[in-house]
Amino acid sequence: MGLTNAQLRDHLDTVAARDAVVANALERCGYPEERLRPTGYRTLLRTIVGQQVSVAAAASVWNKLEAELGEEMAAHELLARDFDTLRACGLSRQKQGYARSLCELVANGELLLDSLPPDDEAAIAELTRIKGIGRWSAEIYLLFAEGRKDIWPAGDLAVQVACGKMLELAERPSEKDTRELAEGWRPHRGAMAIFTWHAYASPAL
Repeated sequence: MGLTNAQLRDHLDTVAARDAVVANALERCGYPEERLRPTGYRTLLRTIVGQQVSVAAAASVWNKLEAELGEEMAAHELLARDFDTLRACGLSRQKQGYARSLCELVANGELLLDSLPPDDEAAIAELTRIKGIGRWSAEIYLLFAEGRKDIWPAGDLAVQVACGKMLELAERPSEKDTRELAEGWRPHRGAMAIFTWHAYASPAL
């Protein structure tokens, strides 16, 4: 499970106590809400389904897949379906490739989602073995599903924009700059990531 509201508040208060910029932004924008996802392969499959489509379209495809594969949506069930069956559920050829990559790794026991490496970078490397799961998707899974407290998706556009606004920079920082800017927020960069998404959408910042 991801970071709870109580954990977010505690972690953000800790960072704000030593960083006046964060304290000011927190006062203006308020605390973010928790973003919790279940651990396991279904969450990663849902990530693949949701790539580059609207929330409504993703929900429609997911519901069709659930009707076809059963509520558990077991990996071996998806692997047993042919192209046309999955296409009828709304999965493009590319997404079928991604979904099969995930399901094969899970079904073969090559990807053990209940025992990913404790080191964040090693866990990201494991997850990005799945076709269609890049660094950002892996980071989001580790943050929202596993609640890893120091995940920092520096490549995320909203994270970069919010950091630039908080620090009153002339332009949006690059991924490299955003990573460097957050060094002082260790080991609570996960809470700060969730806060930056919240701040990005806030008219107060």
